[in-house]
Amino acid sequence: MPRSPLYFALLIIILSGTWLLLSGVYKPRLVITGLAVCVAVAWVIDRIQLLDDESLPLAVMGRAVGFWAWLGLEIIKSGWHVTKIIINPALPIKPTMITFSPTQKTATGLTTHGNSITLTPGTITTGISSSGGYIQVHAIEREGAEGCLNSEMDRRVTHFENAKEKAQS
Repeated sequence: MPRSPLYFALLIIILSGTWLLLSGVYKPRLVITGLAVCVAVAWVIDRIQLLDDESLPLAVMGRAVGFWAWLGLEIIKSGWHVTKIIINPALPIKPTMITFSPTQKTATGLTTHGNSITLTPGTITTGISSSGGYIQVHAIEREGAEGCLNSEMDRRVTHFENAKEKAQS
């Protein structure tokens, strides 16, 4: 069953925008050809029913943009903090391993949380229980590890995850 015209149009916009950004060539003939190819690819994707709520989750797009922007800032702040630690001649690191219980319920939420921790410099997710009971994190300093407990990241990932659950129900 074909998806709604909104999904089809959004897919064409995403494909075209990505193609334009990556090609960097804006000659009329090439842009028209690229747009035609994007429409053809979107049509094939629609015909083979590859487009679904998981591959193009419209319900979470707004929250995703906000989450990615916040995570980007956290990565920058954490990177700056780790840089200060590294250039300090005393090298004030205290490697720490913690285990905590996240508030996420789904595999997607747990994976997002674990990956977000790993993307943040100075911390790495070393384990996630399949039942969602815990996430294990290694950090280069105790404060970074303890920052995972009842954190803003946990709250934001749960908020992001709940948008997906609401869209599926």
